[in-house]
Amino acid sequence: RDQLLSRNKMTEFWKEHSKDATMEEMMLDSRARELTQQELPEILAMLPCLDGYRVLELGAGIGRYTSHLLTRAAHVTAVDFMESFIERNRQVNGHHSNATFIQADVTKLDIPDNSIDFIFSNWLLMYLNDEELKAFIKKTLVWLRPGGFLFFRESCNHRSGDSKRDFNPTCYRTEAQYSHLISSLQADVPEGGQKFGFDVVLKKKVHTYVEMKNNPNQVCWLLEKVPRSLNAQDGFSTFQQFLDNQQYTSRGILRYEKMFGTGYVSTGGPSTTKEFVDLLNLKPSQKVLDVGCGIGGGDFYMAKTYGVEVLGLDLSENMVNIAVERAINQQLPTVQFEVSDATKRTFPAGSFDVIYSRDTILHINDKLALFKRFHSWLKPHGQLLISDYCCGEKPWTPAFEDYVNQRGYILYTLSQYGKFIQEAGFCNVRAEDRTSQFIQIIKTELQRVEDIKDEFIEEFSEEDYFAIVNGWREKLERSNNGDQRWGLFYATRD
Repeated sequence: RDQLLSRNKMTEFWKEHSKDATMEEMMLDSRARELTQQELPEILAMLPCLDGYRVLELGAGIGRYTSHLLTRAAHVTAVDFMESFIERNRQVNGHHSNATFIQADVTKLDIPDNSIDFIFSNWLLMYLNDEELKAFIKKTLVWLRPGGFLFFRESCNHRSGDSKRDFNPTCYRTEAQYSHLISSLQADVPEGGQKFGFDVVLKKKVHTYVEMKNNPNQVCWLLEKVPRSLNAQDGFSTFQQFLDNQQYTSRGILRYEKMFGTGYVSTGGPSTTKEFVDLLNLKPSQKVLDVGCGIGGGDFYMAKTYGVEVLGLDLSENMVNIAVERAINQQLPTVQFEVSDATKRTFPAGSFDVIYSRDTILHINDKLALFKRFHSWLKPHGQLLISDYCCGEKPWTPAFEDYVNQRGYILYTLSQYGKFIQEAGFCNVRAEDRTSQFIQIIKTELQRVEDIKDEFIEEFSEEDYFAIVNGWREKLERSNNGDQRWGLFYATRD
């Protein structure tokens, strides 16, 4: 009964706001056309390549996105539950031979299992209650083929449009609520009993709304349907959950920052950042991709010092939340951040002048495949600069073996690492052993934290202090005995 009341209220709301089937009505905003002009290319740039894809567009409205999806995909089924909207969409896009238009309520929609490659929805989930939303996410897992994608964009926290509303049944969830739901839901596929869930490819704020309306509450998610293994890392169903709940809790990040320096969670903090970035000879307006951006200190440094545009990617939501908040506080529109999996994210060829990564790729299994992606994303003569944890030749000490397994790191020797970069197609590859510098930095950081011991304990706790100090001492021991190495890698694209 409650659900029926909820749907009736929603129908009543949209009947009120769909009388003329205009863009302003559909977006509930007087600046709809101006916003659309700016945000359309931004949102379309987040989508994967749709060549040959069967696309299901839900909440398609009057076809703001339908026309663009139709030029990219093999077939688009556009669905909306308001007759006037779907009719207007049909009038505008009905001439395409690869389009189907359906007037339906998504909560009652029936789609064959594994029949869709890509589901696109824009401002739909906030019109579902919590039970409907859970049921919908599970259905999308069944409708999509394995490896298929779900994209959705929502208004979080509060409304964004400026249209007058006598009543508003919309459900404005937080980003965290959506992210938690996505990561926790799974669906069984009838054949073979395999469970599937969603991995995050990206989560990103719509920059158009930040710039035009000072509104950071428009958020997009791109998710991939993947099999869920029963023996996921330490009982977490995704690697992202492992990072955010174990290694990079919000408290853990701030503890690291206290060691590395304000804005940083990588070795040497501001000093190594300045040293390594200065090697790149950056020019104003160049585009930099920072893979594993952490809380953004290096990105702010590059943007302020060299006038470059930076996109920071990190799989840890906790890291990106801190980085985004600081970017907004510093009013730095040339720096953007997204929660993103670099092994799944796609960019057009030649998108960046520089790809920069600090102590991150140690988490990634197939380094060669990742470096090939980097190669394609760089412009001709583009530069690659990476610092990363490496290892000495095996056999390792049992303590180092345990450390690597506990963290889930995938480590190689410096020469192996350099060879992967070369095999990916890069030239002028330099692989430098910076372990002695690493050892010196650890000693400096230990001395600094000892100098601020009282302040550290007051801000965190004595237990946190000793956890950090012991961690750094162990790093020192692993590096002194040759198991742990630190490499700096530089290369260019032809």
